[in-house]
Amino acid sequence: MRSTILAAAVAFVVGGIATGAVLSHAQPVPPPAPQGDQAGAPQQHWAGGWRMHRGPQGGQWHRGFNRERPFALVYRQHDRQLTPADVQKIAEGFLLWNGNHTWKVANVAARPDGAIGFDMTTPDGSVIAQFTMDPHSGRIHRIG
Repeated sequence: MRSTILAAAVAFVVGGIATGAVLSHAQPVPPPAPQGDQAGAPQQHWAGGWRMHRGPQGGQWHRGFNRERPFALVYRQHDRQLTPADVQKIAEGFLLWNGNHTWKVANVAARPDGAIGFDMTTPDGSVIAQFTMDPHSGRIHRIG
């Protein structure tokens, strides 16, 4: 009886080690840290599934991988070069992502200041809110 329990425990440990070895190689290497104007930004370090975030208050360890960015495998470009058509797709995708199938995105156009403006409207065309998006950074600002 003891030998059966011991054999089961050994098999469990060996299986766990083999699974850990396979999973440890499944994650790609993260891209290199940004240089230049991003030098003062918070830094993140990875260690076997643990992520250390170093901000102004010091370091904190968090279990798990980058939960803040579920699509982290896609590299974020420095200049996104967004067009009015891109901004319309992003705004419509935001509405769908949040389950809103009734509001619409209208009046998408480039503005003289370089931003791209758009409106959120009801199905009958009433404007709910007005926004601008920076075509380089993708930052959204509500203007009305």
